[in-house]
Amino acid sequence: MLNAIIPIVSDLVRDAAHPLTGLPTDYDALLEFVGDARFVLLGEASHGTHEFYRERIRITQRLIREKGFAAVAVEADWPDAYRVNRYVQGGNVDVDAVEALSGFRRFPAWMWRNADVLDFIGWLRTHNDYLEPARKVGFYGLDLYSLHTSIGAVLSYLDRVDPDAAHRARVRYGCFEQFGEDPQNYGYAAGLGLRPDCETEAVAQLVDMQQSAIDYARKDGWSAMEHFFDAWQNAHVVKDAEQYYRTMFRGRISSWNLRDQHMAETLDALVEHLEREHQPVKVVIWAHNSHLGDARATQMGQAGELNVGQLVREKYRRDCRLIGFTTYTGTVTAASEWDAPAERKQVRKARPDSYEGLFHQVGIPAFSLTLEAGTRVAGGLREPMLERAIGVVYLPQSELSSHYFRARLADQFDAIIHIDSTRAVEPLEAIAEAGAGEPAETFPSGV
Repeated sequence: MLNAIIPIVSDLVRDAAHPLTGLPTDYDALLEFVGDARFVLLGEASHGTHEFYRERIRITQRLIREKGFAAVAVEADWPDAYRVNRYVQGGNVDVDAVEALSGFRRFPAWMWRNADVLDFIGWLRTHNDYLEPARKVGFYGLDLYSLHTSIGAVLSYLDRVDPDAAHRARVRYGCFEQFGEDPQNYGYAAGLGLRPDCETEAVAQLVDMQQSAIDYARKDGWSAMEHFFDAWQNAHVVKDAEQYYRTMFRGRISSWNLRDQHMAETLDALVEHLEREHQPVKVVIWAHNSHLGDARATQMGQAGELNVGQLVREKYRRDCRLIGFTTYTGTVTAASEWDAPAERKQVRKARPDSYEGLFHQVGIPAFSLTLEAGTRVAGGLREPMLERAIGVVYLPQSELSSHYFRARLADQFDAIIHIDSTRAVEPLEAIAEAGAGEPAETFPSGV
């Protein structure tokens, strides 16, 4: 039955698609579809594909220039991204974009330390140089893996503004010291009840900072508020990261939901903070399709997972646009197991019974497609099919079980960008070519 439907749907897609040719007008229809929406969520089907970064950048640049978007929020740790934010807003701590990206050391560094992001950060700095301070576009991280880096950022801030509070924070955060620098050691010991957890201490520190917010913010106007917000967000990361690492050994769904709830809450806090200067603020969000496509339209959602796309849709409704990316074949930068070196891997041709296989049949090398409710093409793409997701780990030998899931594409996204043949993103550091043999999956694929 499905095989009979695919040729019909591919004709509908071909008729409705907007071919991408590299011209400045490529995304005119997409930007018209975005309209006055305040949140544009730009996905990716892998964490290591050059074209996904390139096209997200092209769209983001137009959203900033033509529609007044004031922030780019990405699937990255808060302190590392905030270092980039200081640079693009004219800070003089880092001399260039390469140095500003040097905070991204945690696996997978290539997600942000790559040539495409480097170019975008340079562009954003130049764009901001012509703007008043309050109108500069920011770059922020939404993720929660930076437990120890965020602790360090909180202590550094308090050392400057309140030495007594810094002493209290050191005593509280000292709870984590016995577990070393790897937060997974903490998660294993505390999650299984082998050692007392540090939840009370992490929560107490966040509350302490909240109670002192007014005093800290009064010191120097906007600048003080900006520094406090950075420190407060790091304390929020510590609180949520403590819970995340403690929960990750109990099951995928609970830890996944904690992570995506944290990212959505960080977005909300960022909006509230920025709206002191911008009314209302508009934000571009970059993350994997698995985080930005509405989870309710996927088999993961049926299993109990939620994600950022779902939470943003539920809160902002018509004020957001969820845009996914797909590819049929090419190469990708990924690892063979968690925490392993980056490799340039060949991406298998997509299965014919997948959305990617369907889009390959359309015969257009690259296109964008809006999925407005009530259109024939949206109706045709509401049929459940396989969809591919490649995270930081790619295992071609077990691709069906490791990287495919079922979804209803027209319910998952508001628009799709398909690029049939893609190539691996270029990390700033050298990577290896993939070997012939690849091990069985031993860790989540890291989307």
